[in-house]
Amino acid sequence: MGHSAGLRKGTRYAFSRDFKKRGMIPLSTYLKQYKVGDIVDVVCNGAVQKGMPHKDFHGKTGVVYNVTKSAVGVILYKQVGNRYIEKRVNLRIEHVRLSRSREEFIVRVKTNAEKKRKAKEEGTTVFLKRQADKPRESRTISAKDNKPESIAPIAYDTHI
Repeated sequence: MGHSAGLRKGTRYAFSRDFKKRGMIPLSTYLKQYKVGDIVDVVCNGAVQKGMPHKDFHGKTGVVYNVTKSAVGVILYKQVGNRYIEKRVNLRIEHVRLSRSREEFIVRVKTNAEKKRKAKEEGTTVFLKRQADKPRESRTISAKDNKPESIAPIAYDTHI
């Protein structure tokens, strides 16, 4: 049998629509406004073949550098050998969604600003860096009440 080596080879599941997400594309997809500098995820929509990215870019996160009527230009990084090459890809908005990767960071920045403001009012210092988990406290285990058990695998038995 032949082996397909086409542009979309190996995308049987990557480009397929999710369960109960087939059919018409919701209007909210087209009503979203993208601005230069937005961080977006590239997720192909199999219902629209126009403006679809190459499978190498499916699932990647990039930054919008250009906005047109029905498409956006995204800067992505592709690994080639031991280096990352910047790629500028023009994609229709069906294949792009705003990334949620910075939400936690933005929330942390806001809470830190609030903590700084409160500390300034009270005249105290505040530590904003996230601290690694400290080692657990030392403890002694008594063998008086806890009898040691020897653990061995159960012998294989063929009886039914």
